[in-house]
Amino acid sequence: MSDLPKHDITDLSLAERGRARIDWADRNMPVLREIRERFAKERPFEGIRFAACMHVTTETANLMRALSEGGAEVHLCASNPLSTQDDTAASLVSDFGVPVYARNGVDRDGYYAHINAALDCQPHFVFDDGCDLVNTLHTARRDLLPTVRGGCEETTTGVIRLRQMTRDGALHFPMIAVNDTDTKHMFDNRYGTGQSSLDAIMRATNTLFAGKTVVVAGYGYCGRGVSDRARGLGAHVVVTEIDPTKALDANMQGLTVLPMSEAARVGDVFITVTGNRDVLRREHFEVMKDGAILANSGHFDVEIDIRTLESMAAEKRSRIRHQTDEYILSDGRRLLLIAEGRLVNLGAAEGHPAAVMDMSFADQALTAEWLAGVSDELAPGVYDVPEEIDKQVARVKLESMGIGIDRLTPAQEEYLNSWEVGS
Repeated sequence: MSDLPKHDITDLSLAERGRARIDWADRNMPVLREIRERFAKERPFEGIRFAACMHVTTETANLMRALSEGGAEVHLCASNPLSTQDDTAASLVSDFGVPVYARNGVDRDGYYAHINAALDCQPHFVFDDGCDLVNTLHTARRDLLPTVRGGCEETTTGVIRLRQMTRDGALHFPMIAVNDTDTKHMFDNRYGTGQSSLDAIMRATNTLFAGKTVVVAGYGYCGRGVSDRARGLGAHVVVTEIDPTKALDANMQGLTVLPMSEAARVGDVFITVTGNRDVLRREHFEVMKDGAILANSGHFDVEIDIRTLESMAAEKRSRIRHQTDEYILSDGRRLLLIAEGRLVNLGAAEGHPAAVMDMSFADQALTAEWLAGVSDELAPGVYDVPEEIDKQVARVKLESMGIGIDRLTPAQEEYLNSWEVGS
């Protein structure tokens, strides 16, 4: 015990099972594994401290391994109270020497205590998943700001918050919007969120999607993924949107587009993926069908107005199934809330498949390496991942899948780079 790093986790005895699951994920993360092997030789993070607020999953564990083998001192806390895999946390501490502060189901006070414990390392760089760690740095832990040189954010919600901080002149260091790079949001957000969200709802409720009406709130990349997977399972998909362009896109994809006031009356399953609050609220609960399923795939538990739902319920039956709470309204209708309205794919399942997180975390690892070399040249603000990193990740991923693509001929390159050649 004395040889282990400082930590606050649920049960160290779970480490053996956690190690097996981390190794299983590693099999499906060839891009990150290649990066880790190079980092182990080159040690680009020697002497650098990272504080990471992320979902403590097997995939995240392999990112922590890559940073650690690259010479970094990494301190990890959870970005969601329900997403922590306690066996993964145990293995990171016991097998890889990573200080972890995360317990599944921790309350709000414990959640922020863990963020502060990770920040106690006085980080040079930060990894965030939802901007809670960065927010804490800029509010409760401002004394640490002078040592922070930059960081990465991997969620849509977090990037929105960071851009607002930049507009307000509040952000004190450069942050890289890893979420916005193509090999992240085109795959992680769409294919990962789509599959894992439906996986979670099926684990929790064992519902049959075929023939059901699934209402998807939001038609960004996550909403597209959820819609595609639901339609693939035979569901009738209804999309609600506030953006006219995205609503038009959904319509031209053959989906029904309705305002939520109308969709609430016909939906069997509701999945929110907007990044905004109160997407499902009183006027919607009042008209929903008996047995309607409510799930949120947005980062924070604000998209479903749970306080109002609780105030409307004559009775609440907790955990009638895995991560499923039943709210019985005064008229006898039952509404089923999955994973307490928190991020459903991690609250009621295992999150995205490792194969898709391979690209997202490869982006994170390579961006961290790049940022360590250029952070002193960047003013506070939000920056995109360099295009060459994005393309490198895509190329290596294709190679790992045995897929080849064409290359431009010299004549084609000349044609594309010239304005003098006409039709």
